[in-house]
Amino acid sequence: MELYAIKPYIYWGGVFIFLLCEQGFSYREPTVPRPRRWLANLPLSIVNGAIYHLLYASAIVALLLAGQGKNIGLLNAWGLPEWFKIVAGILILDFFIYLWHLQTHVLPFLWRFHRVHHSDMNMDVTTANRFHLGEFLFTGLIRLAVIYTFGISLTAYILFEIIVNLSVQFHHSSIRVPPWFERVWVLLLVPPFLHRIHHSVRIKERDSNYGVIFSLWDRLLGTLTTAVEQEKIVIGIGSHRDIEKLGFWQLLALPFTRNTP
Repeated sequence: MELYAIKPYIYWGGVFIFLLCEQGFSYREPTVPRPRRWLANLPLSIVNGAIYHLLYASAIVALLLAGQGKNIGLLNAWGLPEWFKIVAGILILDFFIYLWHLQTHVLPFLWRFHRVHHSDMNMDVTTANRFHLGEFLFTGLIRLAVIYTFGISLTAYILFEIIVNLSVQFHHSSIRVPPWFERVWVLLLVPPFLHRIHHSVRIKERDSNYGVIFSLWDRLLGTLTTAVEQEKIVIGIGSHRDIEKLGFWQLLALPFTRNTP
């Protein structure tokens, strides 16, 4: 539980560190002013985090503890060692986030909400939590279902939350990473160049690279795309190129406007 209490500090510490790194080792110059984007992205992050915590934190912790105490879930059906259940829990949670992410691109109703994330015209660490509240709440329900079905342990869930937050911050960040490092990192995990392709205005490129922590799922299920010229990638959605219409309040209303690509 102590680790759960420090999770928000790790998250905001990651935001601060990646923002500093982006100032000194930026991958590319921004095409729109950073403050204009941050005035939408950061409030979304704060509002989403606060409401998610109020609605889900207690329920998630209670379900995790109940699962451990009553041996609920598939991972508790056999006498598996604790370390195995922790590793399996992290892999299971990440796999279901991959599947959920895929569905937010495939199903038009879910894409209405997810396009708030993709409408950012530049990428940096603040993009990592630029999501509509509706998508955040849907994601919470998915996590509750996965925790209950598989009997995810409290330790596995907290470690997953820490790893997934830092991973998302890293692969959204505008940090210039050595090519050799990304070539090694992509064998198992998601580096910035891979997720940059996912944020391309080209729909064929956008509908690939759904992995969050691990690139493994994209490899196994045929959704991996790597052969894209990074310098030619245009970030965002083709139909949403006016920064004046991408403020905080406009993003909240975006899912309820005309559904465009």
